[in-house]
Amino acid sequence: MEIAPITAEASMAAVRNDRARVRYAVLGALALVAGIWLVWLGAFALGWDMDALGIRPRDPHALIGILTAPFVHASFEHLMSNTLPLGLLSAFMLYAYPRAARYALPLIWIVSGLGVWLWARPSLHVGISGITHGLMFFLFLIGLLRRDRLGVSIALAVFFLYGGMTMTVLPREEHISFEYHLAGAIAGVIAALAFYKLDPAAPRKRYSWEDEEEEAEFSYSTQLDQNELEPERPRNVPVLWDGPRPQPLGGDNVVDFPPRRERENPTVH
Repeated sequence: MEIAPITAEASMAAVRNDRARVRYAVLGALALVAGIWLVWLGAFALGWDMDALGIRPRDPHALIGILTAPFVHASFEHLMSNTLPLGLLSAFMLYAYPRAARYALPLIWIVSGLGVWLWARPSLHVGISGITHGLMFFLFLIGLLRRDRLGVSIALAVFFLYGGMTMTVLPREEHISFEYHLAGAIAGVIAALAFYKLDPAAPRKRYSWEDEEEEAEFSYSTQLDQNELEPERPRNVPVLWDGPRPQPLGGDNVVDFPPRRERENPTVH
């Protein structure tokens, strides 16, 4: 399914686009969660032993567990503890990075299982917690790499909700497969580094002051261009039809009158 990138303007097309992305993410996450629940409920109802579908490290006959181990859970509590993280993290990934998700989820699934098969303790490793650790590390790192508003928001949200996964990649409890968690985290980091450029970045919202700055820069550059083509008008240049401008009186300006002669008639006042 091809999903268009998120648009910034709140138009009807943007609203329809966003609803399509939400629907795609929710349906994809529900399908993944429903898959692990149907497998567990079917095995429980039929009394099947699912141990053969788990990962047994370095056992050639257990290579199928790389694909099937995430569907196997040791108990109902184990399944419940993985349901909510799987649903939320997969929905975040499908909503924000629909193109990268097509490659990231299979890579996390296979690399995490292969890592457990290669170097984990000789035991039975089951559960989808390795996938959830991979999704958490993927979402956190890809948000830091892309540095857009949506990616950073999701990175902060998943770290706030499931930041404790950074500690469960270390050996803490004997019956918990920290190897699966660590392999999933490594796979998530690899997927983020490999696919963070697949989805186009959302257009950045423009603010009114940015338009004002561009208009000011444009008017200034236009004025410079005009000054280059037309020299600046000289100042204080008398216009011909105005005649000579009278000099202001006072100061050093002295008006000389011709001297009066004796033969001249007296002036009458």
